[in-house]
Amino acid sequence: MSYNPLYKLFYKIFNKNKYQNIKNKNRAVERIKYYNSHIYNKIVEIQKRIENNKELSFLHSGHLGDIMYSLPVIKELSKNHTCNLYIQINKPMGPESLNHPYGSFLLSKKPVDLVMPLLNSQTYLNSVNFYNNEKIDINLDLFRDIPISLGFQEMRWFAHICGTYNTSMENSYLSVEPHNSIKNKIIIVRTQRYRNDYINYKFLKKNKNLLCLGLKSEFNELKNEIENLEFYECKDFLEMAQIIKASKFYVGNMCFPYSVAEALKVPRLLEASPEFPCVFPSGPNAFDFFHQNHFEKLFNNFNN
Repeated sequence: MSYNPLYKLFYKIFNKNKYQNIKNKNRAVERIKYYNSHIYNKIVEIQKRIENNKELSFLHSGHLGDIMYSLPVIKELSKNHTCNLYIQINKPMGPESLNHPYGSFLLSKKPVDLVMPLLNSQTYLNSVNFYNNEKIDINLDLFRDIPISLGFQEMRWFAHICGTYNTSMENSYLSVEPHNSIKNKIIIVRTQRYRNDYINYKFLKKNKNLLCLGLKSEFNELKNEIENLEFYECKDFLEMAQIIKASKFYVGNMCFPYSVAEALKVPRLLEASPEFPCVFPSGPNAFDFFHQNHFEKLFNNFNN
């Protein structure tokens, strides 16, 4: 439905509720038009390929956390399919990803090199490779094109693309051996993005056995609040996963290391983001917190 611009101007001045209703209806019409012309046929085609193919190729351009959260769907499909994952690098970011640590691309080569050993160790992935114009059955990047809010649970994005509604979000979907020497640490990672400004980590200065696995700049900032905090630079993300697997528990905000902790289903505490709450702990021994007193109580319960 469309309205004469003069009517819209009249309502904008004299009847704001009517004007807002007109705007909402017009937006809905545009979303439906876009969905029907650009999205729905792709969803139908994905369903056909899942039903008819024994081998499936997946494409993902990141971010790294988004790749982690797509793994439950791939693992579910691997029960009846041979699954191959292709990762595309140097795909330009959209405006929703500004200020990301990987710069102007969703993924560059370096972080993919770091995550490859972890992905290649997963038995349900037949192969993991850099994308080089291979034929793709399921483009997981489609979640960025669907006209929906990305503020609901991220792991569900990919289930909605593939129709795998029986996918378990509560069971682990990464499998690694615990680290041989770095064990029973409290892992802390707090990145610049998706912080809860109502939260601070100062009370942790009373604790020992705290280990930061994030960037050195993130460690230096946290070190100002937590004197006993130690830092370890992992050789790759397989080693990071092994350290998290061997940890006492994990604490941090929404970031790639948290997505690894979530995939491993280790005991974990998530600093809830007030700006973009799209990640929620699933499964036992996992909580998110929004207020400082709750954070401190949960931490102390985990640490006792």
